[in-house]
Amino acid sequence: MSNNQSVIIRLVRFLGVGGFCFVLTLAVNYALKFTVLLEHPTTAFLIANSVATVVSFILTRQFTFQDRNTSKRKRFQAPAFLCISIAAIAINTAPLYISRWVLGWHYPLVSYFEQEVSDFISGPIVGTLLAMLFRWWALHKFVFPVPSDQLEKTKG
Repeated sequence: MSNNQSVIIRLVRFLGVGGFCFVLTLAVNYALKFTVLLEHPTTAFLIANSVATVVSFILTRQFTFQDRNTSKRKRFQAPAFLCISIAAIAINTAPLYISRWVLGWHYPLVSYFEQEVSDFISGPIVGTLLAMLFRWWALHKFVFPVPSDQLEKTKG
């Protein structure tokens, strides 16, 4: 399999894991936001992203980057993934925070419907897109880089 084909396969798997975790994030977020965290939408979103991050690590390690899952790197992968995920959660949450608390898109300053549309666009859409781009780059660069033995094969 060529390098381009393996990157495309990895990207499709990455997007599949991301899509599943996106749905999981939405489910947890709205379950919390409309029940126990009515007054704390940012907290609900942070918790939802944290739950999805744990699931994402397991699926990413075992499905997306299984060919780069060498025994030498396994001890390093979880803490590195956690650090990158914390940064990605901050990136993901920032647009929602800015929308709500900097730009003032919250009830009663706007209608409840406008607030919810703004929350959805800023958090799950804009935030997730920015975080996804960051994760794709950072996971390749720091957590699951090309193993040195594979790097030598591509050069030779």
